[in-house]
Amino acid sequence: MRRRSLLWLLVPVVMFAVAIPFANRITPLVAGLPFLLFWTLLSVIVTPVAIWLAARGDHRYREDSEEPALLFGRRKADEAQK
Repeated sequence: MRRRSLLWLLVPVVMFAVAIPFANRITPLVAGLPFLLFWTLLSVIVTPVAIWLAARGDHRYREDSEEPALLFGRRKADEAQK
């Protein structure tokens, strides 16, 4: 089963890392704040919402099940079979 809801976790990455160079300007003023300060504040507010949406849609989080253990990119069960 795919975990598409985890794509919500890309929203903060895009807002903080990718879009900051494009938002790095003083004008226009939004709510009396320079645009970069407004963008950073908006990103801080949107981040918990994106994390909540990712957790809400993730079946493993809802079922409180464990993540599969990985050993150097392989599952431990695969390693035990060898």
